[in-house]
Amino acid sequence: MSVVTGVLGLFSGKPRNPIGEGGRMALADHFRELRARIMRVALYLVLGTIIALFFYDALFQLILDPYNQARELLGQQTQTQAVISGVGTPLLLQLKICAVAGVVATSPLWLYEIWAFIVPGLHSQEKRWTRLFAVVAGPLFIAGVAMGYYVLPKGIATLIGFTPDGLTQLTDFGDFYSFIARMLLVFGIAFEIPLFVVLLNLAGVVSGRALGRYRPWIIVGTFVFAAVATPSTDPFSMLMLAIPMLVLLLVSEMIARLIDRRRGRHAHEEWDDDTASPL
Repeated sequence: MSVVTGVLGLFSGKPRNPIGEGGRMALADHFRELRARIMRVALYLVLGTIIALFFYDALFQLILDPYNQARELLGQQTQTQAVISGVGTPLLLQLKICAVAGVVATSPLWLYEIWAFIVPGLHSQEKRWTRLFAVVAGPLFIAGVAMGYYVLPKGIATLIGFTPDGLTQLTDFGDFYSFIARMLLVFGIAFEIPLFVVLLNLAGVVSGRALGRYRPWIIVGTFVFAAVATPSTDPFSMLMLAIPMLVLLLVSEMIARLIDRRRGRHAHEEWDDDTASPL
């Protein structure tokens, strides 16, 4: 019984020392909370992977569909065929597919754990914003993955299209899946960047005015990031990543300016209350 209690205790980040003003905790309690949240994230990913194993056939077909669509886009110009080699590769591939599916499916849960770890360092007014962003973070990550999946066939067809005439392109499915997984995770993480910008604003690291001042450089940096993050050479894939990112970054700038305005108004009201002379 004590062993079970000890294991369950690893998932509990409840502080053992008194909490100070503004949610300040002892260093040991911070590490205890971090350990508990890491354990919970690991549990979410393991459970998500196990559940995904029951849907492996559907997930495999979902991964193979972009390749089949790319073959249709290529037509008879380029001959390509997906192959797999190695005795243990099919099992390893199955585990990889289910693991990534678990990461995507449980993204609202492990993203919440990240936000919840940051929340104690924020004021009560800012925590309400953070809870709202925690609700948005998961669907936003999944939307990024869906966007990446949508542009995959065009990118794959572009890359395979470089095969010289007279040769048959044999696509190792293990490498192909690694390529897809990187693409989907890049799109998912890219859609989370605006949320991190707002969190930095909540923490007082960056202001909305500073974001507006550096907006031209942010636009250029976004296109550079999109060009590097999308391995295909066609501009379509780059634009499908860059344009939604720019829209989200502009929205995050507007939210940051709104937060700064509210924060400045509250600070002004508090200053007036402190300096007001008693009647």
